[in-house]
Amino acid sequence: MALEMKVPSPGESITEVEIAEWLVADGDWVEKDQAIAEVDSDKATLELPAEASGIISLKAEEGDAVAVGAVVCFIDTEAKRPDGSEPAPEKISNSSENKSEVVVEQTATLHKESYATGSASPAAKKILAEKNMDTSSLKGTGKDGRITKDDALKAVPSMGTIGGGKRGTSRKKLSMLRRKVAERLVSVKNDTAMLTTFNEVDMSPIFELRKKYKEEFKEKHSVGLGFMSFFTLAVVRALELFPDVNSMIDGDFQIKHDFKDISIAVSGPKGLMVPVIRNAENLSFRGVESEVKRLAILARDGQITVDEMTGGTFTITNGGVFGSMLSTPIINPPQSGILGMHNIVERPVAINGKVEIRPIMYVALSYDHRIIDGRESVGFLVAVKEALENPIEFLMNNEVKNALEL
Repeated sequence: MALEMKVPSPGESITEVEIAEWLVADGDWVEKDQAIAEVDSDKATLELPAEASGIISLKAEEGDAVAVGAVVCFIDTEAKRPDGSEPAPEKISNSSENKSEVVVEQTATLHKESYATGSASPAAKKILAEKNMDTSSLKGTGKDGRITKDDALKAVPSMGTIGGGKRGTSRKKLSMLRRKVAERLVSVKNDTAMLTTFNEVDMSPIFELRKKYKEEFKEKHSVGLGFMSFFTLAVVRALELFPDVNSMIDGDFQIKHDFKDISIAVSGPKGLMVPVIRNAENLSFRGVESEVKRLAILARDGQITVDEMTGGTFTITNGGVFGSMLSTPIINPPQSGILGMHNIVERPVAINGKVEIRPIMYVALSYDHRIIDGRESVGFLVAVKEALENPIEFLMNNEVKNALEL
């Protein structure tokens, strides 16, 4: 019996997905629950698991846009397992303790090689020969890197260089997720009155707290005491003081939120993802760090759901982990504000009339000036700075051990 496999709905309002990559070939034996494809929506990349064991027959090509509910393959459940084939190994969990600091890590994507990588169709070889070009000088856009006739027609012979260096180019279709991100970023620039204000933070007090309590905190809660909990709780406090920053525009109306759902920008295998910490105003340092760790691991391993990335009333992004000294982060619509963290560098600063070396971080708040005025934006960022430079008073109520639940 041939089982029809249809595209499941990745989330509300999503009607179409794109086949990003088939993880199996036509005619392969697949095991039930084995990942057979990666599909892109405009919000996330998800794995498509086999619904039964059997021989698979593919009905859609990589790059095809298919409607939710459409049949993309058949699985012959009555077929016999080929001799010598082994059941697919179980997926190994990546949630080990040594991967707890994944919030700010960049994950490399492995390139899948096959026998067809770099080969060319007969028509493509003929065209390349006429152009006096070698197939090794091109990277094909066909399945598994195969050079197509279209690739050969578009190929331009090298004009040569003094050093004889390579001058190859490649062409790759953007994923549906990346195309949507690009569309949204351009929309933000065109549809908002975005402005950025800057400040600097002396991170010495947080350094001292982490140095003194991080081992005890980790031993007690099985999670590290990072910077994100300090920044998240400082943002929560600032949003209480300046609620316009925690609002959005809907036509002619301003919508204010009485909750703080904080989006955190995370670098994953498929690019930037922005999972949401729900009701951050109700979380402690331990609660924030645990939720950051959970969401970051899911994002890195490609297991995060659309629901976990939907919503959010304010965003925190950390470009500092990649070495950024200063930047103007782009608002995450329909939100009205985003806080950018940057690298921490020892700099000379004036303290009580004397020059001292302190670990300084530049911070940036980008905001929609249509709904947030200068007083609110500057006041918000000053409130964040105030809390970070005096966390014991403003974030811990002068009770450090109670705040850290030690």
